[in-house]
Amino acid sequence: MRTVIKKALAAVETGDYEAASAAYSEAVPVLDRAVTHGIIQKNKASRHKARLNTRVKALKA
Repeated sequence: MRTVIKKALAAVETGDYEAASAAYSEAVPVLDRAVTHGIIQKNKASRHKARLNTRVKALKA
């Protein structure tokens, strides 16, 4: 879980929207799976997804 979040953040840092968007799309199901397995709470997963999505959207603008 932490690895995909780090990969998404690294993709955002490069400034490439396509790569960042792909990394975000890869991270979302992993976070959702962590909630399903009881590793993290749903609000924490939602917070991670929202913050990643905000950074990815900022690249497009």
